[in-house]
Amino acid sequence: MELAARAAALRGVSVYRPVLQTPLMTAVDQFWSACRKGDGETALDRYSEIFYQMRREGFASLGAWLWDQLRYTDNPYGILVDLGGEDPVLEQAARRDVETLLDLARTPCSDYLAAISALLPADCAPVVDSLPQWEAEAPFTFESLTDFYRQQGCGLYARYRAFLWEEGHLVPVPDPDCPHPIELLGYDQQRKQVLDNTRLLVSGHQANNVLLFGDGGTGKSATVKSMLYQEGMEDLRLIEIQKENLVGMSQLMRSLGGRRHKFILFIDDLAFDQDDKTYSSMKTILEGGLEKRPANVAIYATSNRRHLVRQNFSDRGNDEVDAFETIAEKTALAERFGLRIPYLTMNKKEYLSLVDHLADLEGLEMNREVLHAKAMEWEIRHAGRTPRVARQFIASLRMP
Repeated sequence: MELAARAAALRGVSVYRPVLQTPLMTAVDQFWSACRKGDGETALDRYSEIFYQMRREGFASLGAWLWDQLRYTDNPYGILVDLGGEDPVLEQAARRDVETLLDLARTPCSDYLAAISALLPADCAPVVDSLPQWEAEAPFTFESLTDFYRQQGCGLYARYRAFLWEEGHLVPVPDPDCPHPIELLGYDQQRKQVLDNTRLLVSGHQANNVLLFGDGGTGKSATVKSMLYQEGMEDLRLIEIQKENLVGMSQLMRSLGGRRHKFILFIDDLAFDQDDKTYSSMKTILEGGLEKRPANVAIYATSNRRHLVRQNFSDRGNDEVDAFETIAEKTALAERFGLRIPYLTMNKKEYLSLVDHLADLEGLEMNREVLHAKAMEWEIRHAGRTPRVARQFIASLRMP
């Protein structure tokens, strides 16, 4: 394809417009533009920028970079396939775009260098000859790309499994701090309830919203995050939302509906004070709004408070005509979670069993009576028989 035709074809890309707006593709467009204008120095600069951007992102060829971009950039065709829809016009436009990008991927560096050399003085030939090159390859086809969308979806949800929702935007978490199920100890019955509900969600059935409440350090948050690494959860995605961002949750849920992936919207340490402005928003999101919650979305929250809202003795006083209504209003939010699971402090037997287990894992050789006595002393000073306290105790035994 001639330079002018290749530049025109790239500018005609319609379905994958976001790919054209990346720094690398901007450099490609500027390269062809410089060649058309006879500006050899700018063409040389833009060629070097293409190589820099490609290697900065960790790719050895333009084809490999394009394969990555086409899979993990949101685009109308990928979303269409993800949702199981059909649109012959959109499919044809996507096919044309992919063919154009494949032609770019197959273009050898010698074509770029020849175009630069033709625009520069002869004494610049050594500079052009020494420029780094990349392999011309096309590691994908339109069919393989479509198959990927069908099996994995497209965009950020295909690349990442965990996200933060911050000020109306998704922030991917490439390496989330999610424990594997084997790392969790105790509370087997509670974790089974969460797992069973999550399996319903992943299998496409309507699942309950879940509230895990109880003492700190019992593993409530760890239980939720461990769902990502349970068997069969490949399509599960976890989005953590801070309480101050709850107002934007409706917008987020609306964008998730219908996708192949299943989503847990995770709110950690949820609690409200009196007159909290986000309280009503949360009630509406859980139940009570006109808009249905998508079947592929469930809300999981943890809290140290059973009813989520702080109650005062004045709530039970006689300063209102009906004090019961005040109390009922404050307990209404927790009741909108279909599954409410308590995580209470372990009894002494459970706590010491956990200490024994952790000691065995660490290879600690200590008389069990001595170990238990030290564990109980530690628990008294640290206020709670929980997995967190047990782990901290075992770690303290390693200190000199």
